[in-house]
Amino acid sequence: MQVKVVDYRAPDAAERFTRSLHETGFGVLVNHPLSQPLVESIYRDWLAFFDREEKHDYAFRVETQDGYFSTGISETAKGFAQKDIKEFFHVYPWGRIPPALREDALAYYASANALAAELLSWVERHTPAQIAASYSKPLSEMIRDSAKTLLRVLRYPPLTGAEPDGALRAAPHGDINLLTILPAANEPGLQVQGKNGEWIDVPCDFGMLIINTGDMLQEASRGYYPSTIHRVVNPAGDSARRSRVSLPLFLHPRDEVVLSERYTARAYLDERLRELGVKR
Repeated sequence: MQVKVVDYRAPDAAERFTRSLHETGFGVLVNHPLSQPLVESIYRDWLAFFDREEKHDYAFRVETQDGYFSTGISETAKGFAQKDIKEFFHVYPWGRIPPALREDALAYYASANALAAELLSWVERHTPAQIAASYSKPLSEMIRDSAKTLLRVLRYPPLTGAEPDGALRAAPHGDINLLTILPAANEPGLQVQGKNGEWIDVPCDFGMLIINTGDMLQEASRGYYPSTIHRVVNPAGDSARRSRVSLPLFLHPRDEVVLSERYTARAYLDERLRELGVKR
């Protein structure tokens, strides 16, 4: 298995990117339009925020899933007993955001959301007709005016050595949504599982953009676009004493969109949030 690195500006970028999603569930873009200085500014400012007690003033709301999620109420990956070693903040344009961090967060949300929509249009354009026929509506229609697309600011704290046996920064999991777009983190650790079970490091040079298929797109495409399992491993040496920050944007359809005979987007999301332990 090889995750393809695609030049966003290349004439055949859309076709190569979509083929990579079909073959591996992942793709990596270079020369993309997202601002690297903005990403670095967000990393720096939010790492400082996670070090302040102010974060607890934004404790998440179960009903809306916006705000701050502490390590104590972090996610437990499906099929695993230990919680992930992470804390995070859910950013929605309509949600609560610390005032000093709001402008940059919303600027990035807007640009990343626009790029994610463009990438989904690439997928729509290059989906084989027999697969596209199973969509309840074109992919671009599924996300129109969606209020569910989520920007998550993630901090994996330094390791103390007292972590529970078997706990990982992020245990193996698939994402819930249609597409996830993720600027390379400030530290390595992201791995994707190949078809024979081996774990492969995902290219993560600063400036790269990692994109993966989510479970909702797998469901809607009847498995043509696989939601590949991935994880964030615990580092060793000096890296274990440093925080890792990442900035995934999860592209979501509107609640009422029909994904398959089994699920609407709302039903699918609610089921997965209950499995993760962040919603009853």
